[in-house]
Amino acid sequence: MSHNEKVTTDQGVLNHVRGDIDNYDEVVIAARAAAEAEKTMTLRQGIARYPKAVGWSILLSTALVMEGFDIVLIANFYALPQFTQRYGIQLPDGSYTITAAWQAGLSNGGNVGQIIGLAINGWASERFGYRKTMIAALSMMIVAIFIPFFAKNIETLLVGQIFCGIPWGVFQTLTTSYAAEVVPVVLRPYLTAYVNICWVLGQIIASGVLRGVLDMNSQWAYRIPFALQWTYPVPLLIGCLLAPESPWWQVRKGDHDGARRTLRRLVTGSSEEEIENSVSYMIHTNALEKSITAGTSYLDCFRGFDLRRTEVAAGAWIVQNFSGSAFMGYSTLFLQQAGLAVTQSFNMSIAQYGLGLLGTITSWFLMSRFGRRTLYLSGLVGMCAILLTIGGLGFTSRSSSGAQWAIGGLLLAYTAVYDATIGPVCYTIVGEIGSTRLRAKTVAVARIFYVIMGIINAVIMPYFLNTTKLNWGGKTGLFWGGFCAVCLVWAFFRLPEARGRTYGELDVLFENKVSARKFSSTDVDQFAGHSTTPEIAADEVEDKVGSKASVAHLEHS
Repeated sequence: MSHNEKVTTDQGVLNHVRGDIDNYDEVVIAARAAAEAEKTMTLRQGIARYPKAVGWSILLSTALVMEGFDIVLIANFYALPQFTQRYGIQLPDGSYTITAAWQAGLSNGGNVGQIIGLAINGWASERFGYRKTMIAALSMMIVAIFIPFFAKNIETLLVGQIFCGIPWGVFQTLTTSYAAEVVPVVLRPYLTAYVNICWVLGQIIASGVLRGVLDMNSQWAYRIPFALQWTYPVPLLIGCLLAPESPWWQVRKGDHDGARRTLRRLVTGSSEEEIENSVSYMIHTNALEKSITAGTSYLDCFRGFDLRRTEVAAGAWIVQNFSGSAFMGYSTLFLQQAGLAVTQSFNMSIAQYGLGLLGTITSWFLMSRFGRRTLYLSGLVGMCAILLTIGGLGFTSRSSSGAQWAIGGLLLAYTAVYDATIGPVCYTIVGEIGSTRLRAKTVAVARIFYVIMGIINAVIMPYFLNTTKLNWGGKTGLFWGGFCAVCLVWAFFRLPEARGRTYGELDVLFENKVSARKFSSTDVDQFAGHSTTPEIAADEVEDKVGSKASVAHLEHS
């Protein structure tokens, strides 16, 4: 018997579950076998058994490349002479510029569109399924790109940013939810964190494209980057037409036969008994969640046990914005102040995105070894220390090139820490922490909070660094270091560890209000209290799983 605390499903809830499932005892035995097989699966076994699921998840997540691509485009277009001459105003010295108001408008226009898209996705993906919603979003993306490509004035460009932002909002959350539902526990952190890689890849590609058009002296210097966005949605749309639906969504809709057919497509070398076990587990978990909280509306994300899950998901994403990430993109500014040439500082920005890519890949190995919570907390500690050091350097003279080099270098180090910890880990946390019945809406609500905080960051950062405003320079690190410390306190007390947990186990942990710090050490039995005797259940599970070790685990946990 384990010395750890043990929690089980409330007996009243189990009675409701029993009444909601036909042939309850058979379903429980099969579901136990599926849960045990999934928890004991190794990474190598997961890749061997689910290569198709991995491929489909990667395909859909690649849509996020478009968002990372466009974010870099717009931010860098403000410094592109060909763009400013077309859409900006002329200054007394004869040069052109995009006014600060329009810069904020264009940057936040995409954010407004994203909020609309996020709200639509939370409803549409649950109503019509992930596949159909993704097809609709990609189709809209193809049409929306025409607006900025042919925009004759900055007002039309703003409209284009808003309309492009709507499918971006869908991509941001649908891809994470899909990845979390088509692969087993052991592959969840890799596929959900891959979303962050796609975002960084988009930034790297955009930086390379912009570097290539710098010497063009026509409107094609900005039209070609806009047009390149069409290279993504068409092949992705074809892929989505062939992609399988989430089997969890099909079970929620009562299409159990459809879920069986989907699992046959997703799992390689699976027997019909294994397929049936997996479907039984989904049926049991869905019935368990219906008994705990029957609703599936946005309002239900803020009720009962789901309120805490929504807080964790939203908090994990808010921390990304409130721990100084807005400061990280200014490393090139400090390096320029240190004397680095403009072209070299541009090349440095590409290197910075490369650090982000390397950091995300590193997070895969760190997450599997240390878990989400430990990596998240460690990242915040490291980031806080770097930001406070930058803040201290901010008190040195602006004429000190050494101090500016140090600040620029530390911001690059901050990028490496961020993208190895809270950057990609957040996607894993958000993708798995919500209940299966409310996952799409929980992720959408969490991302909406993230976008709102991003809008706030976009407004306040120029005031900190602009020479006509606060002009804090490196001292801004003290501000973000303080907020990073607050984020660390929240994460310590509120962020639970979900490594290795099945969705049913997470349901039971939240139902029993287990402390975030005890999530990893608490034993969980999703099936406790069912009418089949433990001896019979163990014998049946041994037959289904084919492992005496698994039965021993069930008997002694």
